[in-house]
Amino acid sequence: SPCAAGAPASGGPGRLAGARCADRVAGRAAPDAPDYTSGFASFLSGCGPVAVFWSVCVCVLAYLLGSLSFAVIVSKLMGLDDPRSYGSGNPGATNVLRSGNKAAAILTLLLDAAKGALAVVFARLLAGTLGYGDGIVAGAGVAAFLGHLYPVFFRFQGGKGVATAAGVLLALQPWLGAAALASWLAVAVLTRYSSLAALVTAVLAPVYAQLLHDGARRVVAVAAMSVLLVWRHRANIKKLLDGTESRLGSKAREPGDGSGAA
Repeated sequence: SPCAAGAPASGGPGRLAGARCADRVAGRAAPDAPDYTSGFASFLSGCGPVAVFWSVCVCVLAYLLGSLSFAVIVSKLMGLDDPRSYGSGNPGATNVLRSGNKAAAILTLLLDAAKGALAVVFARLLAGTLGYGDGIVAGAGVAAFLGHLYPVFFRFQGGKGVATAAGVLLALQPWLGAAALASWLAVAVLTRYSSLAALVTAVLAPVYAQLLHDGARRVVAVAAMSVLLVWRHRANIKKLLDGTESRLGSKAREPGDGSGAA
């Protein structure tokens, strides 16, 4: 290879090429641009068998944490109707708000966000001890998000993941989470469409992650959540296009109207 053969000793481009070759041989050089393919494929790179085992355990536990549907749990504890029985039928904070109980909606929102953040925080705290890398930390966040979407404790009938995704983003990178929340808030205030705010934020989140140089693995994790979030809002997209989507603060209707984004 050119590196093995040695680079020209002269100045200019030749000297720069030689320096890069020397760095690559010594293992010091970073790639010129993020390699998203290798980033996705190397979530477990460098992990031995024991670390792989613990990585899987951490992601499974994160999924189980995400499977706690706090919209249903909070509503039951506060004596409210099951959020799956009215409005959009979606077990999320936006639909709980349609019950007229703002306290229950706020509590649901905070707990759904907290479980996403906790999954990332605990995975990060255990990384050094259990021997896995930052890819698994991001993977734990995605696992918690998947748990909210498809909760094993509630027959895999979950919410749309907006609050949980926000918690994951804040824990992964506070500036990334703050940018996503600001985007959601701006669109929600201007349009009063929770679903439209979620969709715009889902499109922008991977862009923010890239602009913040957040690393290929995190960008892939954020992009994966964004794709799933858009997919879960496909009924809302149709209603937005038809002009029949419910706005924030609207009263509860029969389940199945597709509104609600949390």
